[in-house]
Amino acid sequence: MNLNKQPTIEDLAQLFSQHKDSLHNHILWVCESGEVRLDRLPADQPEQEFVSQRPNMRTRLRTYRRGQGYVGRRAAADRDFIGNVLRTLQHDWARPRAQKQELLDTYC
Repeated sequence: MNLNKQPTIEDLAQLFSQHKDSLHNHILWVCESGEVRLDRLPADQPEQEFVSQRPNMRTRLRTYRRGQGYVGRRAAADRDFIGNVLRTLQHDWARPRAQKQELLDTYC
């Protein structure tokens, strides 16, 4: 899914549905090209190490902790949640960038 290509709630829901909430922590992040990714955070890897290994990261959301229901098919079916995530990403993407790897703390 790319923020430059007018993504829909369905596009983002599909991204969320491809992962299992009960298995891993996940980080939703956007690279400089606008590509949105949802990657698992290895159990032995600190968040800052994950971030430092992705120099093309433009922004990210807080880590989705496993077992909390933020990732997976159930999360994908929650259109209010997915819509909030999408609006937040689109709002952030539209802002000028002075700094890379910003952490987004709140949803729009």
